[in-house]
Amino acid sequence: MKVAGVLLAAGTGSRFSGPKHKLLTDLHGEPLVTHAARSMTQSTMDGYAVVTGAVELNKALDQFSELRVIENPQFDQGIATSLSAATAWAVANDFEALVVGLGDQPGVLSSAWTLLAQTRSPIAVATYDGKLGNPVRLEKSVWGSVPSTGDEGARVLVRARPDLVEQVACEGSSDDVDTVEDLGQWN
Repeated sequence: MKVAGVLLAAGTGSRFSGPKHKLLTDLHGEPLVTHAARSMTQSTMDGYAVVTGAVELNKALDQFSELRVIENPQFDQGIATSLSAATAWAVANDFEALVVGLGDQPGVLSSAWTLLAQTRSPIAVATYDGKLGNPVRLEKSVWGSVPSTGDEGARVLVRARPDLVEQVACEGSSDDVDTVEDLGQWN
């Protein structure tokens, strides 16, 4: 099965009150989004992409030559539009499953991406200490059920089709950086 990793990084970061976009803020000497991209690209998948929109991320991601950039001009209409952009890219490039994560989660390890990519369930969700998190694996058979607008993406499918969901225990953390205070906890 041909599986791709996709990092959703198109949002405005509206809850973050720092001097620059949260994905470009410094975490241990490099932009926050760089940590998430490195973790994803160090996993074992057949392709990698990042969905962008609100802010230019090319400089923060230029070290990842294997990373394809998907522009989402509708980013301000919710995360579901980014997931739709990712599935359209996957269809155009003959992928059969996507492992989807977020650009503001520096604690998601490469091993989590790899474990999700290796599952065979139509929907698989990383868990951390028994709590659902990211990334989430979606097979092509469920892409048509992904919402195309709104501020929820794969979570809708996880709730609607629990019979298709496999929970995958992972190390690390899917805590995200939404505020300056959140970033302070990582630094």
